[in-house]
Amino acid sequence: MNAIAKPQGCTNFKLRHLMRQVGRLYDAEVARSGLKTTQYSLLSHVLHLGPVRPVDLAQAMGVDASTLTRNLKPMIAAGWLVQGEGPDARSRFIELTDEGRKKRSEAQRHWRTAQEKLNELLGVERVLALHVLIDESIAVLQTAGETDEGELDD
Repeated sequence: MNAIAKPQGCTNFKLRHLMRQVGRLYDAEVARSGLKTTQYSLLSHVLHLGPVRPVDLAQAMGVDASTLTRNLKPMIAAGWLVQGEGPDARSRFIELTDEGRKKRSEAQRHWRTAQEKLNELLGVERVLALHVLIDESIAVLQTAGETDEGELDD
């Protein structure tokens, strides 16, 4: 008989379980810099996007505007980011300060250590295969979301 194997268990649960374990590894290492991984990500996005409008930053990070605003406040207060005026009175830009660059650089060293630990624990081949599978899955789900809106929410 040619029985087709079907996935057993809940894919969502398995992915969340994996993410919690991977997240703990990165969180513990990046915390040595005094940042949360979400803060490191925010600094990295601003660095790569340059002075950026909050709406564009939120979109690039995949968060809503209120979440971004909440996350920006302590970073601005710490002096790692500044919010400056845009070309007109209604627009603003988020920009990395010199202190923000230093803090991101420090956190990046810890992020690299976490990545190396994960590569060592899982093996580089498995991590590479995981990246391919994740990237392909994201592309498929994004395409399905564009053509079959609403069906992914069920």
